[in-house]
Amino acid sequence: MKKDNIDHLFGRLENEFDMDLPNSGHQNRFLEKLKQQDTIADNNTPKTSYWKPFLAVAASIILCICIVTMMQQQKPELKGLASVSPELSRTQDFFTLAIQNELAILEAERSPETEELINDALKQLHVLESDYKKLKKDLTESGDDKRVVYAMISNFQNRIDVLEHVLENIEEVKSFKNNKSNHNTL
Repeated sequence: MKKDNIDHLFGRLENEFDMDLPNSGHQNRFLEKLKQQDTIADNNTPKTSYWKPFLAVAASIILCICIVTMMQQQKPELKGLASVSPELSRTQDFFTLAIQNELAILEAERSPETEELINDALKQLHVLESDYKKLKKDLTESGDDKRVVYAMISNFQNRIDVLEHVLENIEEVKSFKNNKSNHNTL
């Protein structure tokens, strides 16, 4: 059907086609116009810029920094006893102050005879402090679970017990040294 329409169209326009030859130099003028358009198109093309790769790298770095910053903001802060209730905040303050006082007394008792005892106590306190950090993480994840709160209080009590025990041992060492020096003077 399409072929019939095309045949009909060409049949109707058969004598109307321009069959004359173009003027002389037509082809040269046509090629000259094409060359002019190519030159205009070449002048309008942007120059290759060498700063674009650097701009892409800078944008990537900024994007990475933004992502890291956002992830750090989403990271929940570790909770301590103070975050659970005002009473536990006072409890934490009490234990912290007591531990600091005991540590100050312990450092004042440092001598060649007590050096090993004190260093051993500090190692035990370091282990208990590591456990406490894990408990803080557990408290944050558990949503103020009472078992974790009790474990945290127990951790504080254990630290104080270690310090008191070491101070008792230091007193024994000092009294032994005094008794020994008293016997030597007699």
